[in-house]
Amino acid sequence: MALFVVSACLAGKKCRYDGKSNACPEIVRLVEQGRAIPVCPEGNLSIPRIPCEKRGDRIVDRNGRDMTEAFQRGADEALRIALNHGCVAGILKARSPSCGVGEIYDGSFTKTRIPGNGLLADRLLCHGFALFTEENLPEMLKD
Repeated sequence: MALFVVSACLAGKKCRYDGKSNACPEIVRLVEQGRAIPVCPEGNLSIPRIPCEKRGDRIVDRNGRDMTEAFQRGADEALRIALNHGCVAGILKARSPSCGVGEIYDGSFTKTRIPGNGLLADRLLCHGFALFTEENLPEMLKD
């Protein structure tokens, strides 16, 4: 049983909006050890795609198109996977409109940060998950 659900981009999967990854060695190692399940709540969207940010309760792309429904579907599926694998904690991509924990971009596409969570992060928190980002890994994972 995996302990962590992790953002797939942090595990090395090229699923970011720009087709790149955000591979984090500690998270790659967790997945290789079978202690983490990678998920991408944006995996139902095209790669590459126009960047999106959370603006209030909506997710919009840089052109102003409302992408909320697609992001909600992805967050629901990622939550289902995490629960089915018995995960109890998550390590998610900082500031992402899906995965951000405690801080996200404000929807202006100016890199302005505000307090808040991404859609998946909110769902995991509602289910009692302990959440971290690649910027504040749990002590047990630090070398």
